[in-house]
Amino acid sequence: MDLTPPPTSLADLVAPPQGSPMRRPGFIFGAGTSSYQIEGAAHEDGRLESIWDRFCATPGKVLRGENGDVACDHYHRFEEDLDILKRLGVDAYRFSIAWPRVMDAAGRPNAKGIDFYKRLLDGLAERGIRAFVTLYHWDLPQHLEDRGGWLNRETAYRFADYADLMSRELGGGRVAAWTTHNEPWCSAYLGYGDGHHAPGLKSNRWAAQAMHHLLLGHGLALPILRANDPAALHGIVANCAPGYADTDTAEDRDAASLFETYQNRWVLDPLLKGEYPADLWRLWKGCEPLVLPGDMDLIKQPIDYLGINFYSRAVLRSKGPDTIDWVRHPEVERTTMDWEVYPQGLQDLFEAFKRDYANLPPLYITENGMSSDDQVSAGEVDDLQRQAYIKAHFAACSRAMDNGVDVHGYFIWSLLDNFEWAFGYERRFGLVHVDFETQQRTLKRSALAYADFLRKRAGR
Repeated sequence: MDLTPPPTSLADLVAPPQGSPMRRPGFIFGAGTSSYQIEGAAHEDGRLESIWDRFCATPGKVLRGENGDVACDHYHRFEEDLDILKRLGVDAYRFSIAWPRVMDAAGRPNAKGIDFYKRLLDGLAERGIRAFVTLYHWDLPQHLEDRGGWLNRETAYRFADYADLMSRELGGGRVAAWTTHNEPWCSAYLGYGDGHHAPGLKSNRWAAQAMHHLLLGHGLALPILRANDPAALHGIVANCAPGYADTDTAEDRDAASLFETYQNRWVLDPLLKGEYPADLWRLWKGCEPLVLPGDMDLIKQPIDYLGINFYSRAVLRSKGPDTIDWVRHPEVERTTMDWEVYPQGLQDLFEAFKRDYANLPPLYITENGMSSDDQVSAGEVDDLQRQAYIKAHFAACSRAMDNGVDVHGYFIWSLLDNFEWAFGYERRFGLVHVDFETQQRTLKRSALAYADFLRKRAGR
């Protein structure tokens, strides 16, 4: 018998537990998006081609051949979307800048593209919403990919130039926090390792080298960002997941550890320890990247915060020495991405990071959310699974904080249903439903509940 009391208000559908440290003043609640997934206007105002434009135009790469040419048309509808953020009552909005929109191929600024982000930042300020700005959310200018992309060390220096321009043009108090890279694991592995993402290359050795240049770009950009916009926070965002052994054997425990090496430590060890994890080269033999003297010192510079994107866990077994094999248990709850719903993994992951990294900076959950098959019925979207998902993950974060993990904020992914990369428009992550034919926005019940919680938290 379920003895859980029924919710007494919309807020109860998603709210953290009573007494949660997430309810304290100063904890930041927000929502996030990324440029290619929502902006559209792919051929307007001097925007250059990105690797995702090219990837989407390649037959067989994206479901149904869809692309981000229009997406949510946010480039033209951003005022409406900012009004939605205001209605939600969020403290902060996490978005990314489209590198191909703000610079030409010679590195000169594109005033029209930059002006869009200035207007976006002004609109956030007018509504009292803080801006968390990501410089790189995967949409590399295609002209840089034509010269090797992240396999070319020079791209790290071009990224630093881009960070310099953006922090000079958009800084000065308008940005609360700068993020260099979103999920370098995805850029490196999905882009250059297994080919699921742009630019679609397939080599573990290339993935390892691309990761090094991504992290080098982060290290080169950090002092520039600090000099140009010293009042802001400066950090990076990693997608992480805990690994669990399928059986309690030494072999499966080793497989789980190897998974966490490849998924988490590949990014976090260079940033926080100044070295790549040795076990990674057990999994990818002979794939060590070229690292020049001084690189790791740049990469391990202190950061003000570490963003963690959390969605699910992995269950692993061994197929033999130095191997991992994913185990799919069919009876567990899953999202339409086929990701297991496992909130406890967030607590386990954060407490492990606190144990393993003595210099762990303050954490933000910069993405957490789920995809579901949401439909509008009588003008409403009652996304029951998402409501339960948010509530359970808020509770897991609260438990980690109660156990001493320093978490400063939580951004739900995503504000809008959007272009979900190689899955096109099929997978809906949004708090807000988007009809991609009409661009009609409809706040889902999870969004209304989130807004009700934030309103009550603010005492309104």
